[in-house]
Amino acid sequence: MHLLATTGMGDIRTHPWLKAAIDAFAGSVRGLGPVLDVGCGPGTVTAYLHERGIEASGVDLSPRMIEHAEHLHPECSFAVCSSTELDLEPRSLGGILGWWSLFNLPREILPNVLAAFHDALVPGGHLIIATHVGDDDVARTEAYGGVAVTWTTYQWRPEQLTVLLDDAALRVVAELRLPAEGQQGPGVVLVARRDT
Repeated sequence: MHLLATTGMGDIRTHPWLKAAIDAFAGSVRGLGPVLDVGCGPGTVTAYLHERGIEASGVDLSPRMIEHAEHLHPECSFAVCSSTELDLEPRSLGGILGWWSLFNLPREILPNVLAAFHDALVPGGHLIIATHVGDDDVARTEAYGGVAVTWTTYQWRPEQLTVLLDDAALRVVAELRLPAEGQQGPGVVLVARRDT
């Protein structure tokens, strides 16, 4: 089973369609308030948004990833935090990213996280998610070119995610499906908006 890697299709600087999706997201949230990159990893997308004049910060569960992000992008703000333990002020964010980062959440947990994202967004704010497409729960023991890891990748069908987003009162406004490419499996990017 091959999956998308954060360094492959998740790298917007080397993938024009993903770059276009982030550019469109940036245009949609500009002027609405700060943006939070949840599961920011090394901070690449956070910094990309910052370069475009978006007030973006990132959080990640891994202290080593945050250390790496701070080293690479000292102009941005980063913190260690889990997506399930964010203490977000209601209506405080113009945008939220779950960019190749929410697929590790167990299926029963994701609806609660999406509901918290809804509450944190201002009306008109946007959430963008990129994730792996499929039906499997794939146990991982290796990632990032041989690094030992222990996690499960929960694959989702776009229509399943659309239902979860709708249940969280987040209306899907854009969808980009990415076919399997080389050793990378299919992916999807969904953008959803808080209307009220």
